[in-house]
Amino acid sequence: MLFIVQALDRPDSQALRTQARVPHLEFVAGHTAVFRFGGPLLGADGRPVGSLMILDLPDRVALEAHLEADPFFGSGLFQTVQVWQSVQVVPEATPGALRAELDAQRRNAAAA
Repeated sequence: MLFIVQALDRPDSQALRTQARVPHLEFVAGHTAVFRFGGPLLGADGRPVGSLMILDLPDRVALEAHLEADPFFGSGLFQTVQVWQSVQVVPEATPGALRAELDAQRRNAAAA
């Protein structure tokens, strides 16, 4: 199951982000298998203002356990954290899946 996690930093938290960065990167390095994407959200000045992750985990319970173990989340760095569940459409995880979805949608529209 794919989860998109958007976490925005607290105001004036650059020192906290810097302090938690090495432990966070050590945690990420030990859990790369669950990441489809991960990286900082950058402000207009190019400095981090938050984090964006796409994680592949079995369920919401596993996601919560993962986030609780990540030092960025335990440090109090983030002001807001939003989570969405998603499915991968592109790039195709299974070749032909997009075409099959398109064909199914066209059949459904024609039948309506």
